[in-house]
Amino acid sequence: MKLSIIIPVYNVAQYLRGSIDSVLANDCTDCQIILVDDGATDGICPGICDEYGAKYPGLIQVIHQENKGLGGARNTGIAAAEGEYLFFVDSDDTLTPDALSVLRKAIDETHADVYSFPYTAHDEQGRESHLATSILVDGVFTLKERPEFLLSLPVAGARIWKRELFLRSGIRFPEKAWYEDIRTSMKLFALAESIVTLRQPIYRYLQRQGSIMHSANLDRNREILDAFEDLLTWFRENGMLERYRKELERLAIDHVLLAATVRVARADPKHPLLAQFRSYMDANFPDYRKNPYMSGLPRLHKLLVTLIHGKQYSLIRLLFRLKDRM
Repeated sequence: MKLSIIIPVYNVAQYLRGSIDSVLANDCTDCQIILVDDGATDGICPGICDEYGAKYPGLIQVIHQENKGLGGARNTGIAAAEGEYLFFVDSDDTLTPDALSVLRKAIDETHADVYSFPYTAHDEQGRESHLATSILVDGVFTLKERPEFLLSLPVAGARIWKRELFLRSGIRFPEKAWYEDIRTSMKLFALAESIVTLRQPIYRYLQRQGSIMHSANLDRNREILDAFEDLLTWFRENGMLERYRKELERLAIDHVLLAATVRVARADPKHPLLAQFRSYMDANFPDYRKNPYMSGLPRLHKLLVTLIHGKQYSLIRLLFRLKDRM
């Protein structure tokens, strides 16, 4: 069996059928689809899962469990998986009709540990954009050979992963935590003995207001610091911290400053988390403004880093208010 497609399910009734149907629209030969009902409380999703399980008994396996969060649901899927590769598909996202054929062809040609591909993002108003989730590299490579690959978006669903990577390393997703992908994907990149990047977008990501990254719960943004502590500890314990320090520093710029700090500043320029983010960067990456990857930042991001360094959080909020009006 080539692919185990793991779909965590939690209160996404309006999207779930579309997500499952997009997988079934593919050639599912040599595939296993695992629907993990993560304690859904909407009274609809568990029934939809059972409906599909009954209709496709040789293809779809349904698991019901108490809520463990996205990471915990994925871990349940990993435990039940039988495929050579794991594909994590969120239950509000969809695949293109040729996605599995593209992946199957790539596997047959190279048998790599990780395959990374771009995806198409779209919102509930129908606006769509093409997102490169990682740099494009010709041929098969390792992170040691191309350390800049560590700067890729950590999205787990924008890759397929050899199951053996999880089994050999013991790495799993954290349960009930934000930023579960960055705690997991970057470690697997470092351990992979072969990585391949594909050019064709085969995954369609839905940006919806109810998702984690759009949540109004500002305090939970602090979990990015927990994620980086986990990440830095793992790289240190595995003797790779100094080798990838500059890449990890740039990741911190992207996720602690340009994502979490800006997200909080836009909502509340006086929120105490802003000082915590700044203190974390000063303690762990005091020279981050000299990072060699800084030159590759877009102009707006460079401006935001300058404003954050100067603690100009109110200006950040004003900047985005003006940008939103344009």
